[in-house]
Formats: sequence, C-alpha cells, structure tokens
Amino acid sequence: MDTAQVAKCALTDQNRDLLSKFQAGTAITELVLQRCRFVDALLCQAWQDLGLAKYPIALIAVGGYGRSELHPHSDVDILFLLGDELSPAGEKALSEFIAYLWDAGLEIGHSVRTLAETLSQGRGDITIATNLLEARLLAGQPALFDALYDAIREGDFWPSNAFFLAKREEQINRHAKASAFDLEPNLKTCPGGLRDIQTVAWVAMRHFNAACLEELVGHGFLDQHELEELLESQHFLWELRFALHIVANRDENRLLFDLQPQVAEVMGYQDGTVLAVEEMMKRYYRTVRRVMELNEMLLQLFKRATLTDEEVLTISPIDSDFQRRGRFIEALDDKLFDSPEQIIRLFLLVARNSNIQGIFAPTLRSLRCARRAQLQPLCSHEACREIFVEILRHPRGIPALSLMHKHGVLSAYLPAWRAIEGQMQFDLFHAYTVDEHTHRLLLNIERFAQPEQKEEFPLGSVLINQLPKKGLLVLAAIFHDIAKGRGGDHSTLGAEDALSFCKQHGMNDHDGRLVAWLVEHHLLMSVTAQRRDISDPDVVAEFADVVRDAVHLSYLYCLTVADICATNDRLWNSWKGTLLRDLYFSTQRVLARGKEKPVDIRARVREHQAKARKDLLRRGIKEKDIDLLWGRFKANYFLRHMPNQIAWHSEAILKHRGDDALVLLSKQTSRGGTELFIYCPDKPKLFATVMAVLDNKNIDVHDAMVMSSKDNYALDSFIILEQNGEAVSQLSRIQSIRKALVKALATDTVKLPKFRKLPRKMKPFKVATQVSFLPGSRHDTSKMELIALDSPGLLAKVGDIFYRCGVVLVAAKITTIGERAEDFFMLQTREGEALSEVQQQDLREALIQALSQPH
Repeated sequence: MDTAQVAKCALTDQNRDLLSKFQAGTAITELVLQRCRFVDALLCQAWQDLGLAKYPIALIAVGGYGRSELHPHSDVDILFLLGDELSPAGEKALSEFIAYLWDAGLEIGHSVRTLAETLSQGRGDITIATNLLEARLLAGQPALFDALYDAIREGDFWPSNAFFLAKREEQINRHAKASAFDLEPNLKTCPGGLRDIQTVAWVAMRHFNAACLEELVGHGFLDQHELEELLESQHFLWELRFALHIVANRDENRLLFDLQPQVAEVMGYQDGTVLAVEEMMKRYYRTVRRVMELNEMLLQLFKRATLTDEEVLTISPIDSDFQRRGRFIEALDDKLFDSPEQIIRLFLLVARNSNIQGIFAPTLRSLRCARRAQLQPLCSHEACREIFVEILRHPRGIPALSLMHKHGVLSAYLPAWRAIEGQMQFDLFHAYTVDEHTHRLLLNIERFAQPEQKEEFPLGSVLINQLPKKGLLVLAAIFHDIAKGRGGDHSTLGAEDALSFCKQHGMNDHDGRLVAWLVEHHLLMSVTAQRRDISDPDVVAEFADVVRDAVHLSYLYCLTVADICATNDRLWNSWKGTLLRDLYFSTQRVLARGKEKPVDIRARVREHQAKARKDLLRRGIKEKDIDLLWGRFKANYFLRHMPNQIAWHSEAILKHRGDDALVLLSKQTSRGGTELFIYCPDKPKLFATVMAVLDNKNIDVHDAMVMSSKDNYALDSFIILEQNGEAVSQLSRIQSIRKALVKALATDTVKLPKFRKLPRKMKPFKVATQVSFLPGSRHDTSKMELIALDSPGLLAKVGDIFYRCGVVLVAAKITTIGERAEDFFMLQTREGEALSEVQQQDLREALIQALSQPH
C-alpha cells in the first residue's frame, strides 16, 4: 500500500474515532481541533517527505482550515505562497504534493500565488480577502507568511468601513437566496447559520484586529451573556454539521430530509411524545433565530463604529421615553424596560409609526436583557394586556406583532407561543415551523389590504375591509395552530386557549366566541372546498349549517386563504382560489335564501340545459341534434356541469368523426385548472388508464367526475395542472397529452406501466394507508376517503383496484398534502347502488394491501 493510501486509511480511522468520542460526549470544539491537527500533521509530513522545504514556498492554511476548524469531510483550503518563480523541479514537487493530498482522500481547495498576486486578488475580491484574514502558517518559509500577515493588516487593504459594507452586502445577498426556516436548511449559508456567526467574527477581526469572538467583550461589543449565547449556538451548529458529515460521508452542509432522522440518531435524540428528528430541528430553528437577532444587533453596532459623519441617522422625538433614529426606535433610558408595560408599549409605538422598521441596537440589547429577566409572562400584567389589545385593534398591528415575534417578545407575552417556537412537522406539506407559519399567515392578512394584491386575492382584498373587527381575525390567526404538538385535536385545544385569552383580556363574550369558533373550524372551508363535491347542494348546505351567518363566512374565508398561502410557497394556485371563491358564493346564496328554500334540482337541470342550448344554437348546431344527443345523457350530467361545459362537450361530440376516443383539453382554465374531457365507449379500467397516462406525463389530477351515458359511453371530466400548480397551456404539451390518451384508450387490454421511482425527498416518510367510508343518506353512492403515500402511479393503482373489486367511480377529489395523498371518492357498484358493508371491507383490504407495498 502506498503512502497516500495509508494516509487515506488513517483519515478514515480518525473519523471513526471522532464519532466514538462525539457520542461519548467529547466537546465539539475539541473534535474539530483534533481533526485539524491531524490534517496539519499529515500535510507537514508530506511536505518534508516530498522535499518541498528547500523551495521558496510557504504552505498556508486559509478559510475555515485557517481558523483550525475542520469537520470530518470539510474542504482543506490552502495557499501556496511563492517567493520567487519556481524551478521545474519545484513545480514537479508541488504537483506531487497536491496529487498526494487528493489521493489521500482530502477535499483540497488550493491556490498558487506570489505575494503581489495574492494582495492584488485580495483587494479585488472580498471572499479572498476574508480567507486571508484567517491565514495560518503550516510549513515552508516563515518570512513569506510574515510579509503576507503584515500586508493584509495595513489600512489600505480593505479599510474597516469598506470591509463591513462588503460583508453586509454579501450577507444580504446570501439571505435573499434562502429562508432561515427552510425544510432542508444549509447549516452554513442559511440566515442564522454558521456564516452569520463568522460574519460577525470577520468584521471584528478587520475592525479591531480581534483574533476571536471572546475579544469583543473587552471592546464592549458583546456582553458576557451574549458571548455565551453566540458560542452555545455556534457549538450546536457545529455538532449538527459534524453529525451530518458522518451520516452523509461527504462534505454536506444541507440538512436533507433523508439524512435528518439519521443525524438525529447520531446526535442522541430519541422518539418520544414528538419524533426525535422534530426535537432536533426544533432546537435548530430556535438556535438560528437567536443567531439572527445577535447578528443583526452586532452588525448594527459595527456600522455605528465605522460611520462617517454623512451617515449619521436623523433623530425624531416620539415621546418622553422613545425617539426615532432613522428607521429604528430607540429608548431614551437603559432602565426603561424594568417596567414590563414599556416592553409592550415599544411595539404599540411601532404600530403607530409606519416609518419604524426595526429596533436600535442599544435598545435591542436592553430589550433582550429585560426579556430574559421576566419571571412571569408579560400577559399576567394588566397594563401589558391593555396595551396588547390596542396593538391587536390598530390598523398596523400586524407589523408590530411581526417585530414582537422576531425579537422573542410574543413568546415572552404568551407562554403557549413559546411552546410552538421552532416546532417543525416532519413532512413535505408544512414548509415552515409552526410559529413561522403563523407569522406568515399574519403577514398574508396584512397583504389582503394592500392595493397591489387585488389581482391575486380579489375576494380577500374586498372582505378584509368589510370585517367588523379585523383584530378578531388577527387573534384567531395567532391561536389557530397554537396547540400543535400537545397531542389531541389542536383545533379544539386552540379554541379553548383562545376563549380563555379573550376572557383574560376583557373582550366581550360575542367576540370571544367568534375567535374560538374560527380557531376550532379553521380547516373546515379548506377541507370542504378541496375534498368534497361543492357542486352538490347537500355539501354546501351542510357547510352553511356550521358557518351560520355571512359574518362568520367572511372571517373564515380570509383566515383560510391566508392559512393556505402561509403553509407552503407552492400550495396556493388558481385552482384552490377558484374552489374557495365558489364555495364562498354558494354558501352566501344559501345563507341569504334561508334553509326553508332548498335548491330545486329539476329547476337547476332545466336552467343549465336552457343556457347551453342557447349557446349551441348560436354556434349553428341544430336543435334536433341537440335533443337526440341529450336524450342519451342522464339528468345527473346536467346537474354537475355548468352550461358552458355542456355546450363545449356537446358541440365536440356532435362534430366528432371516427372511432377514436374524443379527448378535449380546455383552452380557458376551469376553476384555475385545465379541464380534460373524455368521450368514448365505456370500458374496464378506463380511469386507471387515464391516470397512468397522466402520471407518465407528470400531470397532477385534482378533480375527477366520472359518469356514463344511458348507452354506456364515458363522459369523464378531470381538472389537471402542471406540477408547479399552473394550468396546462402550451400547445405542444396539450397535443402530446391528447395523443397519448387517444392511443392508450384504443387498446382493449390495459396493463399498468412501470411507474417512476419514489423521489429522494419522499423516501424517509412512512404514511400508513387508511381507508374510511363516510356516513351518507344516499342509497346509490358511497363516500370513501383514502390516505396514502403520494407515490408515483397512485391513482392508476387505485383505479385498477376499483375495477378488480367491481366498484365504479362516480367522482373524485384529489388532494396532495406534502408526502400524503388525502383523496375523496364517490363510488357505487356496477348495478348503480351504494357499497354494502361487505363490499366496503373487501375494497378497504384490497387498497391497504396494494398500496402498502414497499416502493
């Protein structure tokens, strides 16, 4: 075995040793230092063995390696600093050295430069300049290193103010690319990650020539408590990164879904009332929030220290206790927050002053100290409660609440909020922690009132200004998910919390009951619109019974839309928007008409037919042809389709020639999606065939209405969307889908294709297949809910099982919630009856057996 292979084995052995020490409780600071010293020794030995000591070169560690921080698979960044031009023998020795390091399994990042080249490139590139600040001599010529060390500390090499501005701009750009609360966060680059801590250290090094964060205490930029908090956060992030490197067996900084459970295990977390991975991630999200606050405060202090006279902020008085300094609010007395109500009053002033966007650093430091000193929740003080209610009622209360959340004051005020801070749900549906989701929900409510949002939220922008008390909606938003993680129904528990809060804050019984009702039913409208057939008058009537009046309906609509938009950036689309608007207006009509005037089914059929007939006659279709065609259709077809759909289908059927299936895709969106209509002789597995083709085309199906004519022709409608939530609109895409469906439907025997593999993100998730039948009064249909892993080909497999069990699909509502499919089906037997209990049980067992197979 050659020396490089020996070194590679030694590095692998050391990783095992480091993991053993990590799990035994050795401090992470000692582990990253041990790794660094091991690599130092390996490089220095190779330097000697390959005879590089005789050449005018300095081997210098830079970047994280220069800081003596190496994780198991971290890049080893080195600079070969040249004194003179290397001889051919020197170049050969240097090439052999680099090759040796690669063969040993080290991830090398290297550069070869003279001193002049290094300084020139450092002056033009802030990243190179930053790496040089942390340079450390490993081997070679000390004089070369000393010359570099002195040169980069000269005043003209990135002056302190220029360096600060460049690093701040670098951070702003980095933060713009990711959220602190990403589901798969990058431990280094996400807001609140290791880069934010390093940025503070780098600015300090440049401004004070400080060698470490500890020196900032002596300069008055950190107090001892803040230093301990920053180092504790850094050490936890290091532990995460260390475990991640071990699990991934590579230089990986993204905490990927499929790695998170294994990282939690290496970190020593265990499943309990919450999953181990959720407990680990909760600490992560709480940690990055602390880092973000400290980073903001310290960079603001550094800015003050490097300001020129032209950059001094303008001061504007607010009252005897506060003033505005630029866009920041500032307390005039460091001891002001000894009085708890002044903590809350600061945020009331933020609500009253639209120019205030943040808290001045010295005031933020005082606020942090006061927040830590609270022995009981701020809501236990009557004066605080009175001010908090003022914030809720203020038109700009939400920006103030947002700032309270950012700086931990909302959790200091409300203990239940503290419990959900950083709480994640290990799934693909909830893109944010519970507290961050609620915060985004509040911001969405604020967006409804902004004129530029009218196009995206046309109904919400109207209703938000018609609500009797917007503050009640804000309060319902705060409490809607506040009981998550406790066990039990979070909607019911949250409603109880909300009612208690309203009583504690002196709100009247009516307002308290409204807020509690909204919390308890905050999922009702979403579930009804997306998982029930809202063209069914009975469904709308049941929903209206729960809603009771137009005021409750308007509040619930606003809360529902804001909630959906805050759950996942990709969740809201035109399809969902249209469904919710349709349900809103249908319910509004029911409430206005009153329960004593139920919908006349026959009148609706006649109305739809009359409007469609008028449209068809205008297009030149003969009345006798219309009557002949419609005589083949069942009344249910006219009830469940709108007049424009009936006219579109009818004209196409009457003009269709040939034996091929008629496949139509709408040019205009239907409820925000593309309508797919299929007309052909009904056949076994037709639904399964269509689903298989659409899955192969990466098309999402959201709605299915399956019915047949009196002479057994399929009249099937589907609402389909692209995977990004947009309607299918490209002509080439439409033609490709139509061609594939026509070809598939021309085949009498259908065999399900081999479906795509389960995506990487889905692999860690286990979703137990659940089949439940809902009670119903109709004798001709059964309602079934299916919960399963949203695996490729799911609907095609379900359709195949329906066929094998002798079940006919009447309608379906397809809902994907992250990794979960939560689908609703209306079914009947081939004889047109509801399923018996025995048939339901057979279908349940067949679905569970087929869909629970390993993927």
